[in-house]
Amino acid sequence: MSLTTENRVLAGRYRLDGKLGAGGTSEVHRGWDVLLRRFVAVKLFDFRGDPVGGRRFDNEIRTLAALSHPGLLSVYDAGTCGGQSFVVLQLVEGVTLRDRLTQGTLSATHVRALGHRIADTLAHVHEQGVVHRDVKPSNILLDRTGAPYLADFGLARSLGSTRITNAKQVVGTAAYLAPEQVRGEDVGPAADVYALGLVLLECLTGYREYQGKRIDAAVARLHRPPEIPRTLPADLIRLLSLMTSLPARRRPTAARCAELLRAAGRPAPVRPESRGHLRERPGTVPPRR
Repeated sequence: MSLTTENRVLAGRYRLDGKLGAGGTSEVHRGWDVLLRRFVAVKLFDFRGDPVGGRRFDNEIRTLAALSHPGLLSVYDAGTCGGQSFVVLQLVEGVTLRDRLTQGTLSATHVRALGHRIADTLAHVHEQGVVHRDVKPSNILLDRTGAPYLADFGLARSLGSTRITNAKQVVGTAAYLAPEQVRGEDVGPAADVYALGLVLLECLTGYREYQGKRIDAAVARLHRPPEIPRTLPADLIRLLSLMTSLPARRRPTAARCAELLRAAGRPAPVRPESRGHLRERPGTVPPRR
């Protein structure tokens, strides 16, 4: 899919440069705001024949515009130009957490730092009555200092709002779905906590806990809990066990997760050091249920 040509000036203001990434109905470009003379990220959408996608776009813009936190991307502008919808966001120069994990695992200290920041960000999001519903490594951006940002609110939903998708439709990425998402139940903040728990576990082990085809990966968590290595620090074993509990009611809030991660160690930048891939998992301990 190609939604633009290089050096095009969108809405008479944003010059589009290199493409940073693409999804099913969108592309993200590095851009230059010719009015304010700053680099930005421009997300372009193609909703031809996809009215649901158009409603998701409106949802993402309204959601992001209502949120303000250091761990979120700032929204600068949004609109439609030549029939094409777009949103202009703060540009984060760096990589995604998914890209970073191809270099190897993160230390416990760095995982606490990353977890603290994202949990604190989610706490703010949840306080505003919003559930992200798609927390995963590719939706976490790392800037050049290693500071993480939670991105892509296209699947986010305000608590109590009208559904965009069918009530029984599974929304999210299979590997990081909470059990209640797999069962097609109502999803609340606890689903984001569960997904973050799996992300942090993957950062520590270098291993995606639930793999395979979409349906297999999704259903697996209903039959077995994630395996948490005994070699991890005790505080992380306890917290990850709670965050990935099968019953949503047993999981701590995002705010509580942030408190525990901060107490366990002062937050430090998630720098691109590599400890190598862990091809085999060490002895593991199942979380208490």
